[in-house]
Amino acid sequence: MVSISTTKSTSLPLSSPTATAPIQNIAATATGVCVTVHGHFYQPPRENPYLDAIERQGSAHPFHDWNERIDSECYRPNAFARILNDRGEVTGIVNNYEYLSFNIGPTLMSWLERYDSEVYHRILEADRKSCQRLNGHGNAIAQVYNHIIMPLANERDKHTQIRWGIADFRSRFDRDPEGMWLAETAVDYATLEVLVAEGIRFIVLAPSQAERCRPLIGQNQETEAAENSEWQEVGGGQIDPTRPYRCYLKPEMRLAVSHQLSPLSSHNLSRKQPHHSEAATSNTPYIDIFFYDGPISRDMGFNDVLSSSHHLAGRLGQAVRGDHRPAQLISVATDGETFGHHKNSTEKCLAYAFTEEFPRRGWTVTNYAHYLSQNPSAWEVELKPVTAWSCSHGVDRWQDDCGCGGGGGWHQKWRRPLRDTLNWLRDRLIPIYEEAGRQLLRDPWKARDEYIDVMRDRSAANVDSFLSGHQIRPLDAAEQVDALRLLEMQRHALLMFTSCGWFFEEISRPEGVQILRYAARALELAGEVTGVQLEKEFVDRLDQAPSNVDCFKTGAQVYRQLVTTAQISLRQVAAHYAISSLFGKYPREQRVYCYQAQQQDFQIQRMGSMTLAVGQLQLTSEITRETEVFVFAAFHLGGWDFHCCIQPFGSRRSYTMLKERLFGVLQEASAAHAILEMVRLFGDQSFSLRDLFAEERHRIVQLLSQENLTRLDQLYTQVYRENYGVMMAFHRDDLPVPVELQVAAEVALGHRCLTAAKALELETGDAESLLAEIEAIATESGHLRCRLKVPEVKQILEKMVWRSLDALLQAGSGVDERSPLMLEAEIRTIERLIAVGDRLNLGLCLDRSQELYFDSLYSQIVPLCLGWLQRRAASTAESAGVLVALDIARSDGGWELPSIRQLLELGQTLAVDVECWLNQLSRSLVD
Repeated sequence: MVSISTTKSTSLPLSSPTATAPIQNIAATATGVCVTVHGHFYQPPRENPYLDAIERQGSAHPFHDWNERIDSECYRPNAFARILNDRGEVTGIVNNYEYLSFNIGPTLMSWLERYDSEVYHRILEADRKSCQRLNGHGNAIAQVYNHIIMPLANERDKHTQIRWGIADFRSRFDRDPEGMWLAETAVDYATLEVLVAEGIRFIVLAPSQAERCRPLIGQNQETEAAENSEWQEVGGGQIDPTRPYRCYLKPEMRLAVSHQLSPLSSHNLSRKQPHHSEAATSNTPYIDIFFYDGPISRDMGFNDVLSSSHHLAGRLGQAVRGDHRPAQLISVATDGETFGHHKNSTEKCLAYAFTEEFPRRGWTVTNYAHYLSQNPSAWEVELKPVTAWSCSHGVDRWQDDCGCGGGGGWHQKWRRPLRDTLNWLRDRLIPIYEEAGRQLLRDPWKARDEYIDVMRDRSAANVDSFLSGHQIRPLDAAEQVDALRLLEMQRHALLMFTSCGWFFEEISRPEGVQILRYAARALELAGEVTGVQLEKEFVDRLDQAPSNVDCFKTGAQVYRQLVTTAQISLRQVAAHYAISSLFGKYPREQRVYCYQAQQQDFQIQRMGSMTLAVGQLQLTSEITRETEVFVFAAFHLGGWDFHCCIQPFGSRRSYTMLKERLFGVLQEASAAHAILEMVRLFGDQSFSLRDLFAEERHRIVQLLSQENLTRLDQLYTQVYRENYGVMMAFHRDDLPVPVELQVAAEVALGHRCLTAAKALELETGDAESLLAEIEAIATESGHLRCRLKVPEVKQILEKMVWRSLDALLQAGSGVDERSPLMLEAEIRTIERLIAVGDRLNLGLCLDRSQELYFDSLYSQIVPLCLGWLQRRAASTAESAGVLVALDIARSDGGWELPSIRQLLELGQTLAVDVECWLNQLSRSLVD
């Protein structure tokens, strides 16, 4: 706060109360009414097992894939959640992850780290801030790695899933997790045993999963509790969810736990186990459990509880117990995607509830770990044998035709055969892994548990370090490949149990196909290392899984039609590279998805409409280090016709002769002769455009279509120009314009608009003229009532607004260094970009520009405003003969009112609330 001694105070806060943190300063005490809202954020792994990337998903249009779409609708909005005034202007931006208790599936976090690093780092920052606020207890909890149903996993897989989840969590959040989210909250006592052994302190379950409970008499004295307390039956979901519960492992489980690990697991990863010393006093291992409030959680997902923060707080308030207990926890849990994806804009409800509504009621926003640290479990609970939150039949949704998840009268009789088939494959792969692994690795199962370190970082140095730490002796290149293939085989054997494959009504859905693709990759890797072929029996077993879709009949046909056809070999990667090389110059080293491509020789020649490329290429998998050198010839006959041949590299002499022969035949200008020669030299196996990976195929199809589209654009433009007067006459007389003429106008104007916008983005012309051209097009299209379908222009204008604003604000270096004339011109450009987007009805999304402006509002723009107000006050005081003592660190550079007002009015254009500052300036002028 900067203040001066004047007749009137002009002091205003220098920092926004909700720019990066809520208004309230939550004390690190969990007393009174405490609130925890838990979001289970998760997306199934969608990556192509061969490319380590998600291919385009048409159902997610206009986004590339569903991860990208849900990121735009949920993950990002929660990282930058708006608080709006009654005019729809931004008054605060809240990182909801600072106040949500949350788990984010490791496979989803990997995607965010790779494709939206800004949101990824906001999530990590949120956990750090929650740790600072809540005595070291962060909001994030871990998750079993790839969302498998733990009660259906064997013991070794349970340990690996938890160890991978813990290691992934630690590598991101730089701390050990205190709690862990179980996929579908599916649990049994065997799973609890493993959680305890791995140092997990608490879990979160649905109230319906509890069987009975009773108060504890004295901390960790369960014998006394058993003798003096009566059990209360709560099997119908009646358990009180406002307190934590201690769950002791049943007697038959205790022997295994006393040894920490089962015989199947040969080691224990070093980690802190904060409650083992407590448990040792009574010789009874335990885990603490929170049960979320079931009715309120259901209402959040399926009713209108999230329609407003007032409504949410009112619904939570109904759960507050009026028995004057010193502390109680109102805990709700739901899919994190509820906040913005399933229920549009509900992240705003959360933001206001966390920062305004809950504090106003005196409630403390906390998380499970923090609450437990100050309110240890005083009650004991026993669980039902095997349960989950989304199935009323235990865990049958993931193994039987129980009716859960069905739709349209379809059965789920395929679930049991699918589960049995994958269990059979898992069990067959175990001896393969153990026997082959012992030849290369000191402890294959320990290597599998620690393979998460490679999954997180596949750099050559890290893989070398991992292998050197596990190899039984120095491995040569071929042995390294086999070791990595075996570990990848096990990774895919775990991925194939991802729960989503059984969740819905049909085996041929994308989720079922995805887990079968993982199984196929595991089968393939087993065969490559040991020669054992299991695929035929695997497919025969899938034949027992009936599909609801007539064209598939059974899971075997699903596998043949949707899985086998999607498998990719190194030869196909080489063909992809070869055909793509006809449309762009590759550098000597190029990454093609998860393969390193080293171009050892390349030559291309064109003859009329025909193009021939011949080359030598070394491909190396970044995953398994498998390497092979290929010779390729890619022949483009023109249009959509391609003929590509691949063969392993033989010798330099044979390659040179092949190249000379092919280019010699090309000189004959006969496509037929060229193809015949390619068949003679390579054999009859060939690849065409359809064999390219989807992304590149789409790019080349667009390139091939461009010439035709350009001709059509020219034709439509001619029709439009010749009939402009006729169209205006129709409009003047309020007559419907012939559709042919209207389409011609929209295509012609859209083409002009896109051309000008691309030039503006690439700065290939005078920016002022290009922007004026777009404005003229907007005027013209308005006169003719055209609706231009130009989504690329929308994206370009959004990018240009952000880029111009970033240049204006100089990335935080201070707008005060700008001259007033330069500032005025830059602000005017931004306003024109926004205005022309509105005139074109593009529906510009200015969220990122809003965030950029809001971030600078209180760090740069408000100090300018304060500086002017202080100078104004000082000038007024001096003119009145009042002695003024100024002690001001002036950073405003002497800016005058018009420039400062323009900066604030830009905020209004971006729908940011700056009214108080504009009013302050106006009042100062009046005074």
